[in-house]
Formats: sequence, structure tokens, C-alpha cells
Amino acid sequence: MKSIKLPAALLLSLTLLSWPALAQNQPAETSSQRAMATAQLSQDQIRALIRQVADKDIENDKKQNEYTYIQREEEHKLDSKGEVKSSESKTQEIMVLYGEQVERLIAKNDKPLSEKDAAKEEERIQKLTDKRKHETEVQRKKRLQTEEKDREDARKFVSEVADAYNFHLKGMENLDGRETYVIDAEPRPDFQPHFKEAKVLPKFRFRAWIDQAESQWVKLDAECIDTVSVGWFLARIHKGSRLLIDQTRVNDEVWLPRHVAVKVDVRVALLKNFNLEADVTYRDYKKFRTDTKIVPVGELQEQH
Repeated sequence: MKSIKLPAALLLSLTLLSWPALAQNQPAETSSQRAMATAQLSQDQIRALIRQVADKDIENDKKQNEYTYIQREEEHKLDSKGEVKSSESKTQEIMVLYGEQVERLIAKNDKPLSEKDAAKEEERIQKLTDKRKHETEVQRKKRLQTEEKDREDARKFVSEVADAYNFHLKGMENLDGRETYVIDAEPRPDFQPHFKEAKVLPKFRFRAWIDQAESQWVKLDAECIDTVSVGWFLARIHKGSRLLIDQTRVNDEVWLPRHVAVKVDVRVALLKNFNLEADVTYRDYKKFRTDTKIVPVGELQEQH
């Protein structure tokens, strides 16, 4: 799985998830939700809120590039009965290298890398460092233009989310001491995307928890309700695939991922279907300083 500095937009485009097919599996409304559901928002008000949340999500994604952190991914492959047949995990340090985030593997299955693997990883990081260090102005400009295009594409995608769904305010819920709106979203049958990547939106339903004070999304629970083709139909994500994401407020300035759980039913090319569960956690967010040094992997393992 790619390092999830993924904005909600990208995560939604891959495996957006949430409620109606879940309706019978969702827990009943809590007393907190019922008691606090005094505020009512119209469709137009909710759409305006979703647009505001989407804009802030893009800003969060940009700010995440200013942070280093530890990311642990645990992957389970399932058999046809949904039982786990194999598992593996990897832990990475996400560094900032010449203004760009880079993943450095520091553990496999919660064990430090072998001397051989650590040396390979150090060599890979050194090559990336040398490449950035000797980057020409033309190469740098081209790279920055590509990054800006990616951000613009993300902006176009999230700008369509507000128009792609009918929203319903379920109530209010307290998460980690913060009051959130609980909003359900169901695809609009008349939705016509302006950005081609947004055509996947009607294939997902979701429930979002949005921080009332800061208009930031705190939690997202989504479900794929129709087959989604990815990469010129070489892969298909099937109905029932699930995604759960929650974020945390960092440094009083940004909301960043804390936990992502994914359950996907996929068919790749002409291969048979396979089921996969992934669980990703994030910790030790630290704002990058210009005096931060890149240290050898061995030293990093000693620190951890």
C-alpha cells in the first residue's frame, strides 16, 4: 500500500466506503447522537460544509509534507472463506528529503531489518539523496509542475464530492472530546461528473464525522456498492470492499491520519479474485526542521 499521506479524495477514489448497505450492520444511534441532534442543516448547508471540508483536506495534505512520522502497515491475505491465510507487516519512517516525503523501511513483521536489508535500504536512500542533491533547475521545475498538477487534479476531484451525493444529518457525536456532525451520503442518480476521475463517486456511499468547530473531517466510513475498474480495467474492486479512516489533530495546525483499515475484494487482470485486509497506523508526527539530519538506518533503529 502506498504511504498514506493520502488525502480523502484519493482514498475515496480507491475504495470509498460507508453506510446504506451497512444500514443493518450499523450500530443504533447513540443517546449522545439523539440528544444532541438539535441542529438541522439543509442540503445546501451540508454541501457548503462538504466543500469547506474538501478545501481544508487539500491544505492538510500539503501540510503533511512538512512532517516526519512512523507508519506501520499490517496486511492479511484471506482465503475464500474470509479466514486469514497469511500476514505480514512493515514499519517505515516517513522522512522529508529536499522537500519531498520519502519512505524508509525500518522493520519487517515488527523485527529490525537484517544487516543485509538495512544496507540495501541505506543505499536506496543515499541514491535518492544524491539524485535530489544534483537535481538541475529544469528537473526541479518539472518535478514541481508535476506535483502541482497532482494537487490540482485532487482539487478537481474533491470539488465534485459535494455535488455527487444526497446528504443527511444523522445527528451529533462526541469523538475524542470534540463535537462532530454525523453525515450520511448516498449517490445522486442524476450526478454528471465534470472531472473524469469523479465518475467513480456514484459507486460509493459513506458516512463522515466532521468536526463542528473546525469543519475538518475526523472519521470516514465507506463501502463500495458497485464494481470499480482501476488502471484500464486491469484491476477491479468489487462491491462490499470497505474503508475506515480516522484522523487526529496535530500541532494545533493540521489534521492527519491516525488509523486506516481496508478490506478489499479485488480481481487483477485475468487472475482469480483475492481478498485483502490492511491496517495502517501512524504515530510520532514531528514537524520537519531544516536542520534535521538523515542518519544511517542502524542509528535510527537504536533510537527506536
